[in-house]
Amino acid sequence: MKYRNLGRTGLKVSEIGLGSWLTYGTAAEQKAADLCIEAAFEQGINFFDTANAYNRGEGEKAMGAALSKYERSSYVLSTKVFFPMGDGPNDRGLSRKHIVEQCEASLKRLGTDYIDVYFCHRYDNDTPVEETLRALDDLTAQGKILYAGVSEWTAAQIASAAAISDRRNLRPLASNQPIYNLFERYIEDEVLPVSEQAGLGQVVFSPLAQGILTGKYKPGQKPAEGTRAADSSVNQVIGSYLRDDVLNVTQELNQLAESLDLKLSQLALAWILRQKGVSSAIIGASRAEQVRENAAASGVVLSEETLAKIERILEPVKDFAPAR
Repeated sequence: MKYRNLGRTGLKVSEIGLGSWLTYGTAAEQKAADLCIEAAFEQGINFFDTANAYNRGEGEKAMGAALSKYERSSYVLSTKVFFPMGDGPNDRGLSRKHIVEQCEASLKRLGTDYIDVYFCHRYDNDTPVEETLRALDDLTAQGKILYAGVSEWTAAQIASAAAISDRRNLRPLASNQPIYNLFERYIEDEVLPVSEQAGLGQVVFSPLAQGILTGKYKPGQKPAEGTRAADSSVNQVIGSYLRDDVLNVTQELNQLAESLDLKLSQLALAWILRQKGVSSAIIGASRAEQVRENAAASGVVLSEETLAKIERILEPVKDFAPAR
């Protein structure tokens, strides 16, 4: 496993991280979480990501329980705040009240004294950015979080936050967590350069496009039973990928991966890690073998020729815009 600095900080995170969205605390049993995290440690993965909103805290509980047998200093743990955790008007967003209360709740659910990276899960139009940044700075001063980050913020929002932090002498943001994969590349135009200038490293989610970039979904065929796309409770998340043009491209990418003696998932992850602004790619897994396969993408360097071939294969879906 290779490690990269989280943005401009001295924190080292594994190139492949393990997340708990749609898996731990929801679709997968605690035993599966334990086995996946055990496999992650065996492969050198040290970065584990969750959020308070994942099944209303159950994702944090499962992640915390699975990590409890490991030395706290041996891993980097991140969680998030923003989405509703109750029905009250202050049970959501990025106000000082909600951030402080949810940080305390997350610490209890995770069973830890501190959170390594605390992400603002989305941008809050109802709260002044300075209020949010001051709350995060205070939590850092108290030792409850070590670094702060954002998720799916625009380049303009990141730039504004960086300017406020600099002007008010607040601790700078360390990371952004956007979606990024072969089909969804919006961060390349503005988010990556602005983040690099501001010192934020990207820890990207959905690097395998909800499993599409494993090659298991075929054009013209219904999703196999037991797959995520066949599950009516979650298939709306990946439904926009289940188009024949996308799946045809996926099959071509799979053939390219095979010619390089790689799995499609490894090719897709190595393609993401070609970006120097990316600190880590967060995978989801319900089986230990998935963790091992994806971890093998760390350190894979794709040649310029291969990168050019990938761009040619992607040409038919270059304007792909999934419904969100």
